[in-house]
Amino acid sequence: MLTTRGWTLREILIVAVLGAVFGVLYLAWVQVWLIAQAIFGAVTMDVVMGFWFIVSIIAAAIIRKPGAALLSEVLAALVQVLLGSPAGLLLLVTGLVQGAGAEAVFAATRWKNYRLPVLMLAGVGAAVASFAYTWVRFDYGALAPGLLITMFVLRCLSGAILGGLAGHLVVEALYKTGVLSGLKIDHERRLQRA
Repeated sequence: MLTTRGWTLREILIVAVLGAVFGVLYLAWVQVWLIAQAIFGAVTMDVVMGFWFIVSIIAAAIIRKPGAALLSEVLAALVQVLLGSPAGLLLLVTGLVQGAGAEAVFAATRWKNYRLPVLMLAGVGAAVASFAYTWVRFDYGALAPGLLITMFVLRCLSGAILGGLAGHLVVEALYKTGVLSGLKIDHERRLQRA
């Protein structure tokens, strides 16, 4: 059942499942970051950060309704908290900030454009929002300007690639399986082909 304003039960369940799955994957990604940081150093977080935005891109591209990006990131953060993430409840703020950054880009298109450039820009939006948040939280103002610029550029590139591009590839793979049949993404694509 397709609605234009409210969410269907299926859409709510999809966002909940995405949040749960990516909450677990995000916890696992912490290990990737720790290993990479040990090898390559401090800016590694900015290089791998984009993966922590991917659920917002996937959920928004599938559901195509206001709030999908934000809700999916907050749910993923909640799952991490429930699974015992050492970041604790502060992780909910992180999820809220990242989801809001992606959601702002979709809002700018009035939730009507989910092409690859917009998905990549949503990854950048999440990166910018998260950078502003971590600037305050970790006092980035004390860092050298060159390092700050490098960190910001790497985080934005990561958001575009690991969040936006990778999110697009996941959505395309899911769409090809037929599991998204009957959802707004499917309806819009069928209209485009007609």
